[in-house]
Amino acid sequence: MAGKQPQIPESLRQLTPLIASSPGFREVIAELRSGNSASIDGAWGSACALTAAAISENLPESHLLIVVPGVRDVEEFADQISEFIESDRTLKVFPAWETLPEEHDITDSVFAARLSTIRWLSEVKSDQGNGSETSDPWSFSFDTSTALSRAEPSSSSGRGKVVRGSLVVTSLPALIQPVPSREELNQSTRRITAGEEIQLESFLDWLIERSFERVSAVELPGEFCVHGGILDIFAPTETDPIRIELFGDEVESIRQFDVETQRRLNDLESVSITATQPVRTQKSGGPGDSLKPHAAIANATESLLDSLPQNTIVVLTDMAQAVSEGRLYLQRLSNPIGMFGVDATMARLLEFPSVSIDALAADGFEKACHLTIETVDRYTGHGREALEQLAESLSADDFALLACHNDGEKKRLGELLQEMDQADGTDLQAQVLLCTGRIQRGFRFVERRLVVLSDNELFARSQARSVRQRRRTADSRAIDTFLDLRDGDLVVHVTQGIARYRGMALMDNNGEQEEHLLLEFRDAVMVYVPASLIHLVQKYIGPAKTTPELSRFGSVSWEKKKSKVAEAVTDMAADMLRLQAERNSKPGLQCQPDSLLQQEFEQAFPFTETPDQATAIIDLKEDMQRSRPMDRLICGDVGFGKTEVAMRAVFKAVDNGRQVAVLVPTTVLAEQHFRTFRDRMAEFPVNIEMLSRFRTPSEQKQILEALAEGKIDVVIGTHRLVSRDVKFRNLGLLVIDEEQKFGVKVKEQLKHLRLEVDILTLTATPIPRTLHMSLLGIRDISSLTTPPRDRMPIETRVGRFDESLVRSSIIRELNRGGQVYFVHNRVYDIELIAARLRQIVPEATVTIAHGQMSADELELAMMEFVTGKADILLATTIIESGLDIPNANTMIIHQADIYGLADLHQLRGRVGRDRHRAYCYLMLEEGRIVTTTAMRRLKAIEEYSELGAGFRIAMRDLEIRGAGNILGTEQSGNIAAVGYELYCQLLENAVRNLKNQPLRYQSHVRIELPVSVYIPDRYVSEQKLKIEIYRRLSQTNSLQKLADLEEELRDRFGPIPTPTRRMLRLRELNLRALSWKIENIHLEDGFAVLRYRDGKLIRMLSFLHKGHLRIVDQHDAYWPLDAKEDDGAAVMDELIAAFSEAEPPMPDTE
Repeated sequence: MAGKQPQIPESLRQLTPLIASSPGFREVIAELRSGNSASIDGAWGSACALTAAAISENLPESHLLIVVPGVRDVEEFADQISEFIESDRTLKVFPAWETLPEEHDITDSVFAARLSTIRWLSEVKSDQGNGSETSDPWSFSFDTSTALSRAEPSSSSGRGKVVRGSLVVTSLPALIQPVPSREELNQSTRRITAGEEIQLESFLDWLIERSFERVSAVELPGEFCVHGGILDIFAPTETDPIRIELFGDEVESIRQFDVETQRRLNDLESVSITATQPVRTQKSGGPGDSLKPHAAIANATESLLDSLPQNTIVVLTDMAQAVSEGRLYLQRLSNPIGMFGVDATMARLLEFPSVSIDALAADGFEKACHLTIETVDRYTGHGREALEQLAESLSADDFALLACHNDGEKKRLGELLQEMDQADGTDLQAQVLLCTGRIQRGFRFVERRLVVLSDNELFARSQARSVRQRRRTADSRAIDTFLDLRDGDLVVHVTQGIARYRGMALMDNNGEQEEHLLLEFRDAVMVYVPASLIHLVQKYIGPAKTTPELSRFGSVSWEKKKSKVAEAVTDMAADMLRLQAERNSKPGLQCQPDSLLQQEFEQAFPFTETPDQATAIIDLKEDMQRSRPMDRLICGDVGFGKTEVAMRAVFKAVDNGRQVAVLVPTTVLAEQHFRTFRDRMAEFPVNIEMLSRFRTPSEQKQILEALAEGKIDVVIGTHRLVSRDVKFRNLGLLVIDEEQKFGVKVKEQLKHLRLEVDILTLTATPIPRTLHMSLLGIRDISSLTTPPRDRMPIETRVGRFDESLVRSSIIRELNRGGQVYFVHNRVYDIELIAARLRQIVPEATVTIAHGQMSADELELAMMEFVTGKADILLATTIIESGLDIPNANTMIIHQADIYGLADLHQLRGRVGRDRHRAYCYLMLEEGRIVTTTAMRRLKAIEEYSELGAGFRIAMRDLEIRGAGNILGTEQSGNIAAVGYELYCQLLENAVRNLKNQPLRYQSHVRIELPVSVYIPDRYVSEQKLKIEIYRRLSQTNSLQKLADLEEELRDRFGPIPTPTRRMLRLRELNLRALSWKIENIHLEDGFAVLRYRDGKLIRMLSFLHKGHLRIVDQHDAYWPLDAKEDDGAAVMDELIAAFSEAEPPMPDTE
């Protein structure tokens, strides 16, 4: 382009001056400064947030209360305006309750965001009133903002005073909801400072009165625990829990700690804990108990407007729509207790200096500014074609600012523009500027001849929402099921068989004490197992309907049973190895390393991969680049990112000139994947089609012809894909989603394909880590166990079908702009259910979907729901797999007792994919008798809805099912015979034997010393925690891990008592002896007798000690003791010193 180039913005934050220089804008600012009101119109798309940012920048000392129309608009607007304002501005959101007034079941994040905003505004208002340092309890000493707010700016005065005005984004529904009074908040806030004295019991009572729950280990907001002089608290408003260490009544230290590792993070001088929280639902009793309304927050009688600072300006966006949304919100409520009226709230808002920002001119304002902004064109091209369309839409004097969602995308588009300029002799790089940032809805500055839009709009991709960093809670990492051991549970003693756990007892042996597990075998034989041998005891886990008999202690029958199972798993492992060898002998479709196009495709991913995703992607790429066919299984819970991993493989295959088939069990899932794949690959030269009954016969014929000719790169379909008339020109990869849901015939056809093309299988049924590890080397498996960063637990409740509850749950979802699934798995009366729903919620639109509908009817129903035209999708379990609609966050499952645990888990996984709290109601038919088994299943999935330890334990039945899917159902009997954990050990041993690999050494030395080693009750009182520590201690396989565990105990529970410290030293001796391949240590006539299994190592040890260690035969060596034989602690220290002279390589003990 020739001519003088005008100054155009190079970042989104440089756009605000363009608004500020618009005619009439300065007059609007002047009116607001004078305490008057004004309006700005012509703000289309994201220009509305840009205009609010420009007002904030030109009134830096003022606070802005920005009112947007809908409940869901709040976070979107906050996300958008954050792109335009400077990073030192405080930005908070004040969301609406996601509950009905009679429930007051405020979700943690909403409650935290509302309270955080009230506290912030109250502190600012208090500073304005005081003007000097006071003892005001609102002057908090550290940032208590939640993940829903930007970090506060530092203060030049050192008191947290505001340097620049803050921005609060809210909605009218949020403003008409009351907030706790200042008096209530003052009474519910406790400030604790290091060095002060507190009455612990009184403080614990204060927490309990405010609905905090006492637990053994803090994992979730609203929990606390006490271990001796250590108090852990997770306040709902905090991003991390707090650990307070006491010396008597004195607060010795305060620090934040990581909820996953339980280790300290930052030291604090003081902390303020606000505990005005609604009473939690008690999930106990019969069906329906958990559906009773929660208690309301006390004294929630004030409005947020009462907390606004004096220099606040109200910004009303799309005012008419906001008023309409507020009135509709109130109209839907059957019991709007304590709500403020819409008109009264609007009147109070207009008492402040206010400005209306709208696309159209607003009435009632004297001063107005008209922005010459228009909407942008719609683009339909891919890649280069889309950029060419953008260039054609720009005249010679026009410019475009294209916001890319990450640096990788910006780099890719820059290179593409450069290539186009070089090829066509153009100067697009001067006309289309690139920046990193997010624009939700693009716009055109007419006067400035500038178009602002996002890469998503240009390439017609779905808008990827930003992911806010949520507070850290315990994730769904693997857990040792042994930790859930309770009195009466079945256990497996590795050498003695199946027994029943009967608790723990501290036993005395010649004056020395050690804790023991008490096991009951057949004929009421009681056996005490030292805690130091806890590695020999496993919790029995088997198929759900299996209850094994107790073993006879000392009988040979247990060893026979183990041998029989070992033989069976060896045969199975041999078959799997034969299949692997056969596959390895076939020539594979070897792919090349990642091309630039592959890198560009991956950089376009709008989110950050989880560590599990990243590992799985690396593994499958390595498989595809080998010269043998790939056969990899990707296991991951619903919503954990399996599809994105699969798309990386699909793109790689296409990039290497191969065709790809994606096989799914249902037409609904085929449609879902079809839309997802096309959306994700929209800007790349990939031709994607779908083959299912959603296509007419003539369309299917055209697709089959194009497939045979190689014109289609990716085809997604149901079992229709494996029909005889489906021919590929160059099939290279087959992706199978939920293989276990296909019939025998389809599975047989897949078995042959496994030897010819790369296979990638996806399953949402998780498998345990132990099985995963046991199968390494004979089955390529990747497990996705890390949940998405912003996933919230799904609130799950069980109860009888109740029309008022159905209505209230649906209204709650509609009031926050969402949609509802209603699952009813009987087609013959589904129309009657639809009529009943329309009667219960007449204001909602209901659409029906089931497998017996014609393809056109089913597609129309699904599209009505996907596009938001329908509020409720009444469907059968056809929606169970793969449906991904983030806006649908409430599910009602009718006749929930007829479903299995896996089915309920899969169905429930359809909700909870947005950053809002999701709800799942398991409803039982009125008057119908529910079996005990069904009720236990429903209560399990209700109770374990969190992403914490309980949920992970409840998953074990699903994991056993997952094991059956991989190993074959015939293995269920073997798992039942010896328990799941021992079965995995036998399987791993079989694999190692077959591959001529050494077995893992047992990571324990039998040590008999007169020393007391246990965890006193005064140090750790909860038995579950004790078992966890004993178990973890037995599993430490390095000195570093042992040191880490010691530091963690000191951090979590305080100074370590002598018996526990000696227990740690005993494990150190165990590890050091193990490194010298010692099997047993005992005392005899002033000697420590070392039984060894490696003569070379024992001779080396003897040489290092100049013959002090006497080797007496091929098994034993004698160490003369300097310490007294009855002083076990001194003997232990002496032997540790002896073994520490050198450090042989540690054996493989993991």
